Amino acid sequence: MRRVSRIAVAGVATASLAVALSACGGSSTDASSGGSAKGKGIGLAYDIGGKGDQSFNDAAFAGFQKAETELKIGGRDIEPQDGESDADKVQRLEQLAKSGYNPVIGVGFVYAPAIKEVAAKYPKITFGIIDDDQDKAANVADMVFHEEEASYLAGVAAAKATKKDHIGFIGGVDIPLIHKFQAGYVQGAKSVNPKIKIESQYLTQTPQEGGFASPDKGKDAAEGQIDAGADVLYAAAGLSGQGVIQSAAAHKVWAIGVDSDQYKQDALAKYKDYILTSATKDVAGAVFNLAKSVQDGKPATGVVRASLATGGVGLADSNPAFKNNADLQAALKKAEAGIKDGSIKVKTS
Repeated sequence: MRRVSRIAVAGVATASLAVALSACGGSSTDASSGGSAKGKGIGLAYDIGGKGDQSFNDAAFAGFQKAETELKIGGRDIEPQDGESDADKVQRLEQLAKSGYNPVIGVGFVYAPAIKEVAAKYPKITFGIIDDDQDKAANVADMVFHEEEASYLAGVAAAKATKKDHIGFIGGVDIPLIHKFQAGYVQGAKSVNPKIKIESQYLTQTPQEGGFASPDKGKDAAEGQIDAGADVLYAAAGLSGQGVIQSAAAHKVWAIGVDSDQYKQDALAKYKDYILTSATKDVAGAVFNLAKSVQDGKPATGVVRASLATGGVGLADSNPAFKNNADLQAALKKAEAGIKDGSIKVKTS
């Protein structure tokens, strides 16, 4: 998969939006009919940060590419705009639906109001939303994850890897979804060492303030936590997490990535020796599976939740320093077994 810089991504975003808007008059689907159940491929609308974030959006893009390749279908993916409104998201989803794409997927909880509005207008099209389960419409798939379970394992790993019994958590935006990451991480770390010191910080109160899209904010937060003594940092902050990883590498302390296996991301290759692991969730699989269900004529709808037990969340083991640490791996194996058999109840807040 080719990766591009944020500057290049911004250019692609503008071009993609222009193409999308110019295509409105050439729709292959009659809007008045509520759309077509057959469609011409997968439509994907990205979250804040856009494609190239090496994390959440890129995981969705991987699923999009897999669907195009393995299912031999067409596809269109569209970037977000800075400071956009719900109306902009509605327009983007309507463009995809009106053009005949099926399914149409909104990447991120910020699409919830737009999905609800547009799905009602196009009942023959399957819509998907990642990280939100509010919309119970018959043609909507709510693709959600037990992020707290992977984060619990990340906390165990952090507590085993720290040399100072002092670790950190950086959340992109102070919202319930990211509270799940923090809750699991703190609980996992304290299961290893109840007295461990944990720094916690949220970058912004709302997504519009850039908490998921500002590497500079992530870097500043990481610098503060490292100065305070933390030597393992876990960021659940989308694109902002790149700044956390950069800072960790500069200070030669551990970073724990999120959503994608960030050790393997080309844009982060120079920092990979300081990426201990990543708490992953199979966003790519969720995107691909929804597209396949539509192609098979049995569209998935309702809440589709992935967990540690289903293989939908977990920890990446690409870094040999992580994979070959016998003590750490033994602790993770025990924790994973406890979560799966229910003896460990992971908190979500």
